[in-house]
Amino acid sequence: MPGVAGPLTLRQRLILSIVALVVLLTVVIGSLSVLVLRVSLMDQLDGELAGATTRAASQGGASAPSLSPDGDELNGPRQAPGTVTAVVVDGVVRAAYRITDGGDLETVDLGGSGDSLAAVVESPVDGDGRTPAMTVDLGGDLGSYRVEALRGTLLSSSTPAYLVVGLPTSSVDRTITVMVVAIAAVTIVGLAVAIAIAFAVVRSALRPLQRMSDTALRVAELPLDRGEVALAERVDEQDTDTRTEVGRVGASLNRMLGHVAGALEARQQSENKVRQFVADASHELRTPLASVRGYAELTRRMNTDLPDDVVYAMGRIESEALRMTSLVEDLLLLARLDEGRDLVLADVDLTRIVLDAVNDAHVAGPSHDVDVDVPDEPVVVSGDGMRLHQIVANLLTNARTHTPDGTRVHVTLSVEPGAAVVRVADEGPGIDPGVLPVLFERFARADSSRSRKAGSTGLGLAIVQAVVQAHGGRVDVDSSPAGAVFTIRLPFPATAAARPDAS
Repeated sequence: MPGVAGPLTLRQRLILSIVALVVLLTVVIGSLSVLVLRVSLMDQLDGELAGATTRAASQGGASAPSLSPDGDELNGPRQAPGTVTAVVVDGVVRAAYRITDGGDLETVDLGGSGDSLAAVVESPVDGDGRTPAMTVDLGGDLGSYRVEALRGTLLSSSTPAYLVVGLPTSSVDRTITVMVVAIAAVTIVGLAVAIAIAFAVVRSALRPLQRMSDTALRVAELPLDRGEVALAERVDEQDTDTRTEVGRVGASLNRMLGHVAGALEARQQSENKVRQFVADASHELRTPLASVRGYAELTRRMNTDLPDDVVYAMGRIESEALRMTSLVEDLLLLARLDEGRDLVLADVDLTRIVLDAVNDAHVAGPSHDVDVDVPDEPVVVSGDGMRLHQIVANLLTNARTHTPDGTRVHVTLSVEPGAAVVRVADEGPGIDPGVLPVLFERFARADSSRSRKAGSTGLGLAIVQAVVQAHGGRVDVDSSPAGAVFTIRLPFPATAAARPDAS
């Protein structure tokens, strides 16, 4: 479907897996580092906060300091800039001050965030009257603070009150931010390095598989289904080390190719024996068949009076001997073509060959209407004139044999870029689709009963294909209920000075 991505290759999956693992480890390690650092910095800040609280309450007693919402008393000695101190009475902030960067004490208005600061005193206190340190947002320019409260009393009325002291967390936040940025930068750089290393390692590791794939593709392109095949392709020795997984695959592929090569060699030897037998048998049968035909014809032509049944028998003997001679000649021709022989190549006028074959068809089959269409200029190809005439004649005979009387047959000769095209089309019933895959095989018949009745040997189309392939061409067939079309494409001679215009 358009827009749907294809499956990932093994190389892509390996690289993505390595990169994902690096990212996962970096994120986990970075997150733990940030968490540990934050906990450590918060512990350190809590220690400073405890000291700041002690200093702010230094004017009171150790267990219950006496507090006054007076800025000078809340300042205490040596407080760090940014320290916030406040007095909370009955859940209400009575006063709040902040140490400036210059060491001065300034009054701050906590506004709505005062409720958050007052909520700190609601936490349970320890034996020293201190609440646990916690983080609150004081809003405005103050931001996030780490605060704790110390229980005491007001100087003026001995009313229970709380001294709340807070230190800003901005230093911790800045340190954490720097840490996160550093980890992110290291992650990006490490990820880029990891991708480069993963790509190089995976490419190196998969290079033997790529070489094996190339070997398999070269084998797949060989014509293993016919002819003598020299299957010399093998996986390189460097990729057949059985101590590795890839090496075992390479060694197994080599063993398989060896078995295939042996099977192909055995098949070719068997085919050679069959072809040699057919060629020898066909050659040896020509002489006795010629003798049978000669004696039958001689007997039939004798002036002596012979019984009618004898005359009929001699005629049948001569007819069948002639048919068998045609079969033997076809078998011998195929055997020679299989061996790459029996072609006499020269420049031939294909126009004249087509016209002669059509004229012969008019005489041989007057019951069929055959028309022809050829270019005005001669179409010259390189080939064996007698064999080219034979393939056109065979196609016309095939059309005449397998179509009813009165069927129209159209023969056309045209020129395409680089090739001459001969088409023989009939208006018959077409060819059974189940026969099309084996139509050009030897002794194949589209209609066994009709073919035998018409005297077909089943070798006509096999000869057509063999002769066309011997000329470097191609034959195709297209069939429908409206008829069958056979198309032959023959290449022009490569050294031809001028070729017919395709237009």
